[in-house]
Amino acid sequence: MNTPQPNNPLHGVTLEMIVTQLVSQYGWVELGRRVPIKCFNENPSIKSSLKFLRQTAWARKKVEELYLKSIAK
Repeated sequence: MNTPQPNNPLHGVTLEMIVTQLVSQYGWVELGRRVPIKCFNENPSIKSSLKFLRQTAWARKKVEELYLKSIAK
């Protein structure tokens, strides 16, 4: 039932993969500066970030936008 989505760069990429990649590339401090949300700045962890981002659409959108910018380089 899965149809290919060649024009969607996020197709097949999980939120966990996105956050892990961004933390690896920028680190928590820089990630918290670029996307100023509490879960990146205070006691950050992948688990707490995923929980927050799954519940907060505007924050998830910002993280996805940063991810897309980071892979476009």
